[in-house]
Amino acid sequence: MYLPTRDHCIDLPLPAYDVVIPCYNRAHVVADALDSVMSQEHAPTRVVLVDDGSRDDSARVIRRLADAHANVEVAVLPRNGGASNARNVGVSLCSAPWVAFLDSDDVWLPGAARALLERSEGHDIVVGFFARVEDGGEPQAPECGWFGDDIRHALTTGGVIGPSWAIVRRATVTDVHGFDPSFHNCNDWDFYTRAAAAGARFGRIERCVALYRTVAGARLVNDSAIGAVNAQRVLSHPYLADLLEVA
Repeated sequence: MYLPTRDHCIDLPLPAYDVVIPCYNRAHVVADALDSVMSQEHAPTRVVLVDDGSRDDSARVIRRLADAHANVEVAVLPRNGGASNARNVGVSLCSAPWVAFLDSDDVWLPGAARALLERSEGHDIVVGFFARVEDGGEPQAPECGWFGDDIRHALTTGGVIGPSWAIVRRATVTDVHGFDPSFHNCNDWDFYTRAAAAGARFGRIERCVALYRTVAGARLVNDSAIGAVNAQRVLSHPYLADLLEVA
């Protein structure tokens, strides 16, 4: 397991947070995601596991996981509606002031929650680094698409922030009406763009907080073509389009 070095320790009370884990056909790995959250030194108030109409055994698995943890809640959706809808359902069951969205095939590293929330003062979204893990191999070098500079400019270059290595004020999520279900990919890029346009304050930490894992499972059909269309939709948002016109 990749173990990041700890930047520093702040002995101030950290804000409470909830975690939403959307799951679609990930019965074989969703327990890893939950375990990585439940083992955090700064524990979550609640974890919401959302089964997004899976065709495998995910619903049974997450119900079993919830039975083992008093602060884990389950929502089983009757049909697949996409990650955006699953995240929105999950956050509707949250009550803590901060919420994290961890994909069911990713895992948090030890100390992730503490590291992100230590930077929460004065920010609405805090972003860390992640390390790619391809096909069960060793973690690659930590990376982050956003360099901590002007977030508006960064968002014109692509989806530079991923939900699994960020944490968000719940009020920020509700202020922008959550994730847009019409996006079956680029949904995170669209979400962070709308949050930035609404005035959300972004902060970055120099710490690897998550493993971004490539695991077996269904993917979008014709994903690259759909992605190109959705990318243009994000870039057409006035917050980004106005900047691109000036450039």
